[in-house]
Amino acid sequence: MAISQGKSTRKLTGGRYIANRGKRKAELGREPADTRLDEKRLRKIRTRGGNEKLRLAGENKINLVNPDSNKAEKVDIITVLENAANPNYVRRNIITKGAIVETSSGKARVTSRPGQDGVINGVLIKE
Repeated sequence: MAISQGKSTRKLTGGRYIANRGKRKAELGREPADTRLDEKRLRKIRTRGGNEKLRLAGENKINLVNPDSNKAEKVDIITVLENAANPNYVRRNIITKGAIVETSSGKARVTSRPGQDGVINGVLIKE
C-alpha cells in the first residue's frame, strides 16, 4: 500500500471520517531515509516538477560550527548519544535533526535534516 500524506481516516475521538475522494499523486509520501552512521552514501529522488532531492543514506562526517569562534570544520562522528525523534535510533546509530552526536571535537547537535538536505550540519554543545 502506498504511503500517503493525506488526511487521516480517524478523528481524535477514534471515530471514522468517511473519505469523499481517493488518494492523489500530490499527497504521495515516502519511507524515511534513516541516515546511518556509515560511509557516505546518497540516494537521488525525483520530486515534483522534475527536481531532485538528495537523501543521505549514510555518513560519518559532520560540518561542525563552534559558536564561540564562529568557525566551521568537518569532523568525524564517533557515535549517536541521544535522539529525541526515537529512542531506538540511538542503538541503530540513525541521525536525524536534533540528534546529539559524539564527535572528535566534543558533543554536537544536528541542525540539518540529513534525509532532506543530503548533508549533516551541527553546532558544538558547551559542556
